[in-house]
Amino acid sequence: MFKTILVPIDMAHVAEGKVNIDIAVKQAEAGAKIILLNVVEDIPTWAAVELPANLLETSLQTARHELQAIANASDMPMEAEVRAGHSYKTILDVADEKQADLIIIASHRPGLQDYFLGSTAAKVVRHAKCSVLVIR
Repeated sequence: MFKTILVPIDMAHVAEGKVNIDIAVKQAEAGAKIILLNVVEDIPTWAAVELPANLLETSLQTARHELQAIANASDMPMEAEVRAGHSYKTILDVADEKQADLIIIASHRPGLQDYFLGSTAAKVVRHAKCSVLVIR
């Protein structure tokens, strides 16, 4: 059983995220803290000049609202975090910051690019300081 569980949620795959939340609840000991995390990818400077000025802030606010709704739907109290950055690095940073002892992350079927670059889940597994449960 785990005390602090980090569950990264990709808002494009909320159904998978909800499955991971159910697993987190089952893995949590009494009084455990479950942290839901969504990472909004940074917009590269070269692309940002062509986009509306408040696009990143709007994306962050939308993600916060949606993630909080998911957290509120659970019977167990959950913390909802939304950050901007690179997915795998931000997941690892939040895991360290919150002293997570388990990360539950979804993995999609790898495409050709994942064999060369590595998926977010693969990078988290390789670099996390805590246990990682990958759900496919």
